[in-house]
Amino acid sequence: MSFGNQNDNLKTNPYAALAHNYSVPAAKAEVNDRVAFLRKTYLHLAGAVSLFIMLEVILFTLFGEVINDKVLPMFAQGWGARLAVFAIFIGGSWLATSLANSSTSLGIQYLGLGLEVLVWTIFFIPILAVATTYYPEAVGTAAILTIATFGGLTASVFITRADFSFLRSALVFCSFATIAVIIAGMVFNLPIFGLAFSGFMILFAAGFVLYDTSRVLHHYPTDKYVPASLALFSGLAMLFYYILVFVMNMQRD
Repeated sequence: MSFGNQNDNLKTNPYAALAHNYSVPAAKAEVNDRVAFLRKTYLHLAGAVSLFIMLEVILFTLFGEVINDKVLPMFAQGWGARLAVFAIFIGGSWLATSLANSSTSLGIQYLGLGLEVLVWTIFFIPILAVATTYYPEAVGTAAILTIATFGGLTASVFITRADFSFLRSALVFCSFATIAVIIAGMVFNLPIFGLAFSGFMILFAAGFVLYDTSRVLHHYPTDKYVPASLALFSGLAMLFYYILVFVMNMQRD
């Protein structure tokens, strides 16, 4: 009887024999495996966000005065410190992504996810220091807007089941263009972080959220929930960063 059921299952689902080796995309895996993959991915995303918040709270609680008295003046006086942090961010994110996508071990993947959270934690220090000092309501407002935007984008992908893989080329091109603009702005002290630029970057980050969410739904194998959560965390962090910049600009004006 059990062999008959397995044969019938293979006829109706040609991926059934492969589903439990966790090497097929989630969209083609067994329902239980797909649900487990999505649950693990978003639980890891929640864990990454919680770790990020905890690290920022610890840093500003223990070193708030040092950040305001020493770190912020370094960023205000010249482009060297800003460029160094940006270079660390780019290199760290690349390394974190490489580690998270490793097939060597699950521990290496977790190391990549942890490194990505740490990199974003460092990257956020200057903007959070300015926000908490001069725009105390901006952080909460930006957090609410980010959650609403991320939730809406996620829901749109899951409801429509659209595949946004076609955005890849545009996102890659915009990534290099954005890096070039940010570096030029730092070196030549250009006013690039105004409403227009931050508004564009919000749309850019939203594109990454759509792209990565659709990859989670359609393309990630069910054993890759750690790199999947890293991709979602990176898009969410970018979205929060530029929504915060946008809100600060709105409050300043």
